[in-house]
Amino acid sequence: MHDVRTANWPQLLWSAKAARTEDPPISALMSMAMDDPAIINFAAGFVDPLTLPVDECLEIARRVLSDRQRGRMALQYDTTIGLKALREEALRHIESLEGMPASSMAVGPEHMVITNGSQQALYLIAEVLIDPGDIVIAANPSYFVYTGTLRSFGARVIAVPADNDGLDVDAAASALDRLDAQGLLNRVKFIYVNSYFDNPTGCTLSAERRRRLLEIVSRYARRQRILIVEDAAYRELRYDGDDLPSIKSMDRHNQLTVLTQTFSKPFAPGLKLGYTLMPADLAGAVLRQKGNHDFGTSALCQHMALEALRDGSYARHVHMLRREYRRKRDAMLAALKRHMPAGCRWTRPAGGLYVWLELPQTVNTSRAGGVFDSAVRRGVLYVPGECCFQPDESGHIPRHHMRLNFGQVDIDSIDEGVRRLSGVVGEALAACPQRAGSATS
Repeated sequence: MHDVRTANWPQLLWSAKAARTEDPPISALMSMAMDDPAIINFAAGFVDPLTLPVDECLEIARRVLSDRQRGRMALQYDTTIGLKALREEALRHIESLEGMPASSMAVGPEHMVITNGSQQALYLIAEVLIDPGDIVIAANPSYFVYTGTLRSFGARVIAVPADNDGLDVDAAASALDRLDAQGLLNRVKFIYVNSYFDNPTGCTLSAERRRRLLEIVSRYARRQRILIVEDAAYRELRYDGDDLPSIKSMDRHNQLTVLTQTFSKPFAPGLKLGYTLMPADLAGAVLRQKGNHDFGTSALCQHMALEALRDGSYARHVHMLRREYRRKRDAMLAALKRHMPAGCRWTRPAGGLYVWLELPQTVNTSRAGGVFDSAVRRGVLYVPGECCFQPDESGHIPRHHMRLNFGQVDIDSIDEGVRRLSGVVGEALAACPQRAGSATS
């Protein structure tokens, strides 16, 4: 008898998309942190576990489920677009953030889609817009999970420089001009921008650049409708300065922009809810795909988010998070100033969860470099900056940066973690002293 347990089975025939899909770098880093709970983890973009709204969610769940009629609704399927009352409440929340009525942006609840985190919205947008060979413009460095998603769809991600004011919009304009001259403008689908306290650098797109970016895509709108996909996941985690209007708020016809926000970072990742405003035609295409994905987002989680917005617990939680994360941000910046060797530079974010550390070019921070392994041996973890970059025209990727997340690390461990990391960097610089003072922008 043939033993199926020992048979040499043929390899599965993967789809082209599956073959293009890479393992997200963060997955391996998260596994390393899970395997060693004692490690000081500056890598994973987790929120502070001690601040999660356990008591608030317990009370909300009791309130929702103690009403038997509402409890049945919360435990049933809802619509693909999302719970109407939540879409209306989330739209009022955006009106409050923008300081203007939704009508000024030509949007209503019908333009808002509730998804399983804002990541699903970003995925669905790519799914309905991208064919292999299509082009997306993004900052360099950028949110590497999403650029990986784009590559899995076969997109060509054209990276343009970024600085302390965010994506260089003039460089984006130049890229569009070049693509137009090459006859490739019709392949450009959207510009992706992390507009508030971005992942990975913590920098924010300036008000002037927001207006300018919308002007740039408007210039091409009659020939090629290029969208701006504005990822505002960290918008409400602001510690200094005034809030800036979204690019979406400047698009008075709701034709050129998408604004995606989330409950994950400012409230609770476990609810896994994002909410996105988009043009009507894009919403229709996205909903057709989402209906094939999951029929709609968890109704129970939507009812809980709705109650959090209504009863004030969401607003109170955001206020508390700003206070706690500001303390952590300040602790990390102070520790970097105290311990990091000369020749190193870092961003000073006004919000979000990340500090971007730039070292002299002789220090290789990649997974293949000795610095990473030395840091792990010393009990500290970071995201290698190479994960966040797209290659330039010559194929070069910088390998002398680190992304540091201060969000989930206990505040009393931040100084020790930076001290350990600084020791590793100091050793690497000592091994190449001839260029120890050089750090580039």
